[in-house]
Amino acid sequence: MDALDALLKNLSNGDGPLSVARLYGLSDLEKAELDRVRTTWPSIPPDRRAAAMRHLVEISEANYEVDFGSIFRLGLTDSEPGVRAAAIDGLWEENDVKLVPTLIDLMQNDDAEDVRVAAAISLGHFVLAGELEEIPAAKLEQAVESLREVIEDESETLDVRRRAVESIGYSGADGVSDLIRDAYDDPDETMRMSAVFAMGRSADRSWSDIVLDEIDAINPEMRFEAARASGELQDPDAVPALARLLEDPDDQVREAAVWSLGQIGGNEPRRLLTAILEDEDSDLYEAAEAALDELEFMGGDALDFALFDFNESDEDDGDLQDRDD
Repeated sequence: MDALDALLKNLSNGDGPLSVARLYGLSDLEKAELDRVRTTWPSIPPDRRAAAMRHLVEISEANYEVDFGSIFRLGLTDSEPGVRAAAIDGLWEENDVKLVPTLIDLMQNDDAEDVRVAAAISLGHFVLAGELEEIPAAKLEQAVESLREVIEDESETLDVRRRAVESIGYSGADGVSDLIRDAYDDPDETMRMSAVFAMGRSADRSWSDIVLDEIDAINPEMRFEAARASGELQDPDAVPALARLLEDPDDQVREAAVWSLGQIGGNEPRRLLTAILEDEDSDLYEAAEAALDELEFMGGDALDFALFDFNESDEDDGDLQDRDD
């Protein structure tokens, strides 16, 4: 029995423990090997398929040398919703534009909300790639229009619609800012948080006043989104507020503030980050170290760089901002 047969036997054995170590054998499969997996896969118990797919996603996030792309693609058509949702997550870094129609179909038509949510999130990756001119404009338009349709579909669930708002945030297409504004005016707070998330992704500083207002929100989840968005907007006016958030009771909010200081750059963010590093026991030490490295990588002063571009581009905010994934 070869390694692949042993792996498939383990997967098919619903009574025994799933061997995570054996799952590495699903990386970089040749065609004949993939055919063997495809033949056996439907007979594997659904809960085992779902568990295996989730483990594959975790492995791929931790180890960039593995390639489970063929298995993730296989999972997109699985009868088990948990497998389909995990497979979409696993394909997050893929730039294959052939996935765009598949993801659109899953977002608009899948019976499982979790799958539609995952597809809406994943399409944001292709919207960003399109804005960076890494995929054909036609595919970008296809992705944006499908997200717009879902956002405007009042029969769709809130979770799917708000994830679509987040994904369309990368787009500079006409009408997108109106969609974000409408989402921010929504009575549901989670939709408003998604709107703030999208404001950051837009790299449009016209949203800065709203983002700054939300930095002081009562809800720590909103403070987190606003802190993160201020960094994506590279808004220098947010620095004092981010400095206050370094003392926030919520650890994720504090880490978001540190990250954003590194994105904004300038003397004061550098001073704040350096001060954190003076205490090796600080729970923000690693985050501050990474943020300071990012600040220096961006030329030591991300703020001054952004302002230089602003002066040279006749105040065209749409051209001066970098978009982060």
